Amino acid sequence: MRHLLKKLLPSVAVALTVTSSSLPMPARAQTYPIDCAILLCLSGGWPASVPCARARAEFIRRITPWPVEPPLQIWRCPMGASYKTSPSSNSVDRIYEAFFQDNSTGPRQSYPAGGAATPIEAAWRTPEAPNDLVLADRALQLVQDRADIDISGPEFNFVRSIRVFDVRYARQHESGRDGDCNRSAIVVLGTYGTQGDFSWQRSSITALPEAHVGLERWGEHCPGIYHRSVFVDWRDYEGNYGFEQVNY
Repeated sequence: MRHLLKKLLPSVAVALTVTSSSLPMPARAQTYPIDCAILLCLSGGWPASVPCARARAEFIRRITPWPVEPPLQIWRCPMGASYKTSPSSNSVDRIYEAFFQDNSTGPRQSYPAGGAATPIEAAWRTPEAPNDLVLADRALQLVQDRADIDISGPEFNFVRSIRVFDVRYARQHESGRDGDCNRSAIVVLGTYGTQGDFSWQRSSITALPEAHVGLERWGEHCPGIYHRSVFVDWRDYEGNYGFEQVNY
């Protein structure tokens, strides 16, 4: 399992080409969800290939203001299930399989075995009460803003490692009257939850990673500084560190 992605990643371009060749000509412009490519390529440290180059370009475009978007939107990559009763022991395989599955009839669903439950009924059920239907608003509760399979296992830690630091502004300058050093900044941090859900929270200059550049003299005497940037970092499937910074 640990070496599965390492083995498969060099074949990303082949996988996407095979998928493309099975589609009618008018549909080839949208041969695969870009977030599936981002997911797979990011996990392997962005291996050299045309699909991974395109995926990385989109990954960076999303953090280029304005607005700042989640660089990986895993909920846009259909990986074949919208309901799981237990963690999958083969979740990494699903990343790769997402490139090959037949989407002509919609994404496949996984729902509780046994009984006469339909896929819609299964989607209404909850882990706490698997035999009861959740009929609150009589509407199908679709998976939104998170992965459509269980990605809580350690093989998907690379998703949760992604951090987005949005330095909306950082200003340091001396006051003209008394020579005091005035500092002000707004920094927000975007992180991914257990199932790939993305959220923002307040952060600070001191929380910025060492790889971030532009604020090295912050807090030292009082050199004039005005800085705005978006910094994203991550660790791939093997734990290797990577980052990108966009100044604006």
